[in-house]
Amino acid sequence: MSKKRRGKYYTHVEPKLIEVEGWARDGLIDKQIAQNLGVAYSTFRKYRDDYPALSAALKNGKEVVDRHVENALLKRALGYTFDEITKEREYDPVLNTHNLVTTKVVRKEVTPDTTAQIFWLKNRKPVEWRDKKEIENNVNLTHNPFEELTTEELRKLAEQDG
Repeated sequence: MSKKRRGKYYTHVEPKLIEVEGWARDGLIDKQIAQNLGVAYSTFRKYRDDYPALSAALKNGKEVVDRHVENALLKRALGYTFDEITKEREYDPVLNTHNLVTTKVVRKEVTPDTTAQIFWLKNRKPVEWRDKKEIENNVNLTHNPFEELTTEELRKLAEQDG
């Protein structure tokens, strides 16, 4: 009885699907992930198309990071406040230990970022916020206002201007 040979997907990719998701979350591109798995990029693309588990791992990993970036961009576009906490070491003679103690809390404000706002709007509402506006022009440039005048009428007009 001969043993059926299984491809590299089952030996190099399937056992590392969790790692694939992590690499995608870390921002690696597909070519780098293929390299980490020890398979050619063309083979990796074929596996991605043929095996839903690989496709899902890539999608899940990338989706998480995309959401974090979207949230950070929105937060920066709108502005936000945060507490800056200063801590200092303080000696406790009773316990003979040094502890970190909060000594100051300052509320700080990050103003909205217009560059982040522009980026957000251009991508989320491209029709309203693109740089180029298309304006319809209905001017007929082929019409000659003097075309219906006779030669005599044209001469009179020329003499009046002269």
